Amino acid sequence: MYRQNIGAVTAFFARRCGEPQEVADLTSQTFVEAIKSAHTYRGRGSVRAWLIAIARRVYAQHLASRTANAGLVDQLGGQLVLAQDEVEDLAARLDARRDGRVLLDRAAHLSDSEREAVELIDLLDLTPKEAARILGVSANAIRVRLFRAHQRLRKESRQ
Repeated sequence: MYRQNIGAVTAFFARRCGEPQEVADLTSQTFVEAIKSAHTYRGRGSVRAWLIAIARRVYAQHLASRTANAGLVDQLGGQLVLAQDEVEDLAARLDARRDGRVLLDRAAHLSDSEREAVELIDLLDLTPKEAARILGVSANAIRVRLFRAHQRLRKESRQ
């Protein structure tokens, strides 16, 4: 079956695809699908017609997948056009975060645990209990980390 029909299936895809690798992949996929569904072939029509019917389904699935992937690329790579009020809102949010960025830059030399405490409590406005739950430590441990971080930051600002 394969040897007698590989030329016809390859030609089917060659007329539709520009890339040799794409033709080879789709041809292979057609024969894989044929093997999987061999039990459904009952001798109605020729094997070649049956294989071309499978090739058509494989090609349709290929086009649908390519279209879906192109849409995904467009969604991920495209630019979102914002209304003027959305632009202003986004600018305001960025300005509001600028102080937080400065604080994190100042906290860069702190230990990871102290920096996390500062970020969660001072920047994200979480309670020590919430921050502790996130980090998997006690609320007292978070308070100690935060106290030490604040002491170090105050000491630096005086220097």
